[in-house]
Amino acid sequence: MTVGARSLRSYLIVNSGKLRMHGIHHVSNIKEDPKMNYSDILNQPEYNFINTNEHLGSHVILLGLAGSYSYGTNNENSDIDIRGVSLNSKSDLIGMTIFEQYVDDNTDTTIYSFNKMVKLLLSCNPNTIELLGLNPEHYLYLNNVGKELINNSKMFLSKRAVQSFGGYADAQLRRLQNALARDNYPQSEKEKHIFNSVKNAMYEFKCRYEKFDEGSLNIYIDKAVNPELDTEIFIDTDLKHYPLRDYKNIWNEMNNIVKDYDKIGKRNKKKDDNHLNKHAMHLIRLFMMAIDILEKGQINTYRVKEHDLLLSIRNGEYQKEDGTFREEFYELLEDYERKLDYAAANTELQDEPDMKQVMDFVMDVNEKVVCGRYGNA
Repeated sequence: MTVGARSLRSYLIVNSGKLRMHGIHHVSNIKEDPKMNYSDILNQPEYNFINTNEHLGSHVILLGLAGSYSYGTNNENSDIDIRGVSLNSKSDLIGMTIFEQYVDDNTDTTIYSFNKMVKLLLSCNPNTIELLGLNPEHYLYLNNVGKELINNSKMFLSKRAVQSFGGYADAQLRRLQNALARDNYPQSEKEKHIFNSVKNAMYEFKCRYEKFDEGSLNIYIDKAVNPELDTEIFIDTDLKHYPLRDYKNIWNEMNNIVKDYDKIGKRNKKKDDNHLNKHAMHLIRLFMMAIDILEKGQINTYRVKEHDLLLSIRNGEYQKEDGTFREEFYELLEDYERKLDYAAANTELQDEPDMKQVMDFVMDVNEKVVCGRYGNA
């Protein structure tokens, strides 16, 4: 029996007694946070798009908490973020339809297609690799294919983690440096900080969007055309046959970095300090995850041993009254940098993932979709 496009939730409710026959198991061992029952999240009406969207519904193989709740660093102000994976449909694989991801900004939910998720996992992208290392209670939905993806998580791990996690950590550090520099630096120095932030973002573009040739998207600082500025960032572009949506997203990310600096003089100290501390916490957390991957070959998203340390950073215990950070924070940062360097030099991981193993896995999953051997595909 094929479920087809029946909604995920109604499928679970109507066929609760038939789940094992279809190889699909609803995650029932959900533990309760003091302020919520995770199992109730998907029952809220704002998540109906998961049931009704043609690319989601019964195609979904995995849904899990992301962000602070998945790291164990949530507080009373934390939002619920959800990430997931949905199988490509038969028409995506051998027909003419295309599906890569679905984003719902209202609920902070992103669900990737299976094929796109694999590509992101191969680059050891921190925002997606962490989805394979959640605590069991943080998976809101998981079927046999999702479990298979998690059980094979090690085949995606490689030394690429050094660059991917290092790049994200550098981005967090850059945000800290930029934010602390805004109120005191002259315009030309602030422009350099914006430039460095954009350059760092461009490194990540190659992981998340269609690749572009070296030099086809080039930014640099030169004497300003704008009479109100001393120096200014310029961009040269030479892109051909490039996906419009990817270009739009790249442009939006660059635009958001510049807009962030336009808020100078509108500083809300309490709010800004909260963001600074959050950036500082994530900076250290990224090092922790990267070290686990390199030393142990493990994806540990929820930070059990370091829980108190991370929360102390988020709660501002390493921040001085003037908004800058105490020397102890930078000593902690240097310590984790040394640990990462050592882990990178001594890891048993290969330079690149085992592409044959990954290819065999992907072909097996997609072949079953095409042949109709997955009841939820």
